Amino acid sequence: MFNRICIIGVGLIGGSIARAARQQGLSNTIVGYGRQQDEQNLQTAKQLGVIDDYMLDLAEAVQGADCVVIATPVASIESIFVLLKPLWSDSAIYTDVGSTKGSVIAAAERVFGVVPDNLVPAHPIAGAEQSGVTASVNDLFLNKRLIITPVGNTKPEAVQKIQGFWERLGSLVSVMDVQHHDGVLAATSHLPHILAFALVDMLGHKDEQSEIFQYAAGGFKDFTRIASSDPTMWKDICAANKDEIIPLIEQLKGELDKIQRLLETNDTRQLFETFTYARNARQRFLDQFDNNINMSKSITFQVQPGGKLQGEARVPGDKSMSHRSIMLGSLAEGVTHVKGFLEAEDALATLQAFRDMGVEIEGPVNGELTIHGVGKHGLKAPTNDLYLGNSGTSMRLLSGLLAGQAFNSVLTGDKSLSGRPMKRVTEPLAAMGADIKTTEKGTAPLHITGRAGQLTGIDYAMPIASAQVKSCLLLAGMYAQGVTSVTEPAPTRDHTERMLSGFNYPVKQEGNKVSITAEGSLTATDIDVPSDISSAAFFLVGASIAPGSDLLLKHVGVNPTRIGVIDILRLMGANIEVLNERTVGGEPVADLHVVYSALKGIDIPEHLVPLAIDEFPVLFVAAACAEGQTRLTGAEELRVKESDRIQVMADGLQILGVDAQSTEDGMIIQGGSIGGGEVISHGDHRIAMSFSIAGLRANAPITIYDCENVNTSFPEFRDLAKRLGLDLVCREA
Repeated sequence: MFNRICIIGVGLIGGSIARAARQQGLSNTIVGYGRQQDEQNLQTAKQLGVIDDYMLDLAEAVQGADCVVIATPVASIESIFVLLKPLWSDSAIYTDVGSTKGSVIAAAERVFGVVPDNLVPAHPIAGAEQSGVTASVNDLFLNKRLIITPVGNTKPEAVQKIQGFWERLGSLVSVMDVQHHDGVLAATSHLPHILAFALVDMLGHKDEQSEIFQYAAGGFKDFTRIASSDPTMWKDICAANKDEIIPLIEQLKGELDKIQRLLETNDTRQLFETFTYARNARQRFLDQFDNNINMSKSITFQVQPGGKLQGEARVPGDKSMSHRSIMLGSLAEGVTHVKGFLEAEDALATLQAFRDMGVEIEGPVNGELTIHGVGKHGLKAPTNDLYLGNSGTSMRLLSGLLAGQAFNSVLTGDKSLSGRPMKRVTEPLAAMGADIKTTEKGTAPLHITGRAGQLTGIDYAMPIASAQVKSCLLLAGMYAQGVTSVTEPAPTRDHTERMLSGFNYPVKQEGNKVSITAEGSLTATDIDVPSDISSAAFFLVGASIAPGSDLLLKHVGVNPTRIGVIDILRLMGANIEVLNERTVGGEPVADLHVVYSALKGIDIPEHLVPLAIDEFPVLFVAAACAEGQTRLTGAEELRVKESDRIQVMADGLQILGVDAQSTEDGMIIQGGSIGGGEVISHGDHRIAMSFSIAGLRANAPITIYDCENVNTSFPEFRDLAKRLGLDLVCREA
């Protein structure tokens, strides 16, 4: 990319730039410049092969250079500009690595009168506690963020060249205006360093300091690690960005004062909510920056072949009902108690969204919640976007609920959720008068303008069976003038209708049409969430395919709109008994006893498809183990779930040696045997768990990559599967 790179300041950052540029072959020659007192460090850099040569005369160093990198502390950059001014070349590109950009721009304006158009300010968000060229490494910038902050007159071709340079060094490059950069870095980097320095300074002056540090655990060491950073550098950074840092310190003082008051008044509930919000907010940061390997973990499942499932278990609570219990309990008048709540990330995202809208919710503790309902019109405007993680149910149902409120809101999600189609709900909502803006692709974020009293009921015939679309429109219908009716082309899960009735809200059912009006209110009730049949499905299939298996799954929800997985497995020859049937809170519940039985391939009846739509990934595994051919049609909705579940499962099964051919609306599988291999879940929790279950019949180990999102629906899966007999190991990186 360059003929000669001159690096001014060959320390940790400058030296790492030189190492990475040399490794990537980005320059014919790399030289360093420093002052007389820096010569020993420069000699070391040359001896280590970090640079080709060094100069103590700046004119000699920059002669012939077509790229000049200023890698000195931010406080030194103005003096470097002064030295460079008579040597400045229009044919070279100049850049820096300072962590405050406003001070760099101001220094350039003072020295040059105007920011030179070939100066491209940049900031690599990378570093280490050590300093000097001996601490430099080849991969310091690999998968780290790099922010470029051009000004109005910066040459676009210069920006493009520097962006390409940093991308070749492995950085994830963003372009941002100067003030925005300094504000963001003050919050995410500069303030945390100040906190670490301040805490260690405070504890270090205590008389008992030796005992404090002697008994410091991992949390203290993790939090204060950055207090080992170079004090001179951080003094300069903080001084340069004080206008952004000081207001943040004032805000932090207010937050600490609030926590102090909560402790003084023993307000443990509010303390819990504060800590819970912080935990969830941090998870949002991890999700939003999941390309940064320093901000997120990669989870891999490794499954050894064989085994059988034996014993009894109760799988976690139904996710669909957990979502709805929060939504309707929040809108009810009075206090709702919930048992069996699914404490997984998707359901917790819904819980946090309603807390953000002013609902007081205690728990969850061991699956129990207490919801202090605010009434149908009692929600308050959230102060921030409502982040819903990976939960499509939350986003689609809330879009209907929030369309009729008296306030505006924004719904966001993680990378996966942000790629899923939302027009299936926003278009019928628009017909009701809702104002919801999506991206050009019809995806999140959803910007919802509240239209309280302005929605009008519609009679909507769904083109594709979807419980989420139906529920979304019913929730909007609670705030619409007239009657809102939804007609299904095939039965879908009816948890919303059942739970609305449980809260004494009038819902009318006529065949495949369900209707609702705004004439009604919700009365608080107690809810006992049954075990999720979607979670039970993995073990129903596992016990059906693994010889010697004998398993009892207790307190499973057997809502007639959800038992398609049982019906399909029975058609394939599975031995599943439904025992101890009863009704709990309006929902049918039973214990399921499953014993191994040889399966045979079938043509899956299309009327069962909507009743098992979420269970097909693991049903594909059952089909791979069955004798003969299994054919699925009418399941095109599987292509727009957390992943394209048809294609992802077909690809993975083929890797495992199964003849699986995807079709536009389903799959054709020739069953028989499953081999081993390495597959990718594409961040889809049901894909990850399905391929894990496949290990029970595999003839070689199976490795499943990208399994983090299992926590969205079934965080206990790994431990429960191992207890029941699956040889599964989880590895984090």
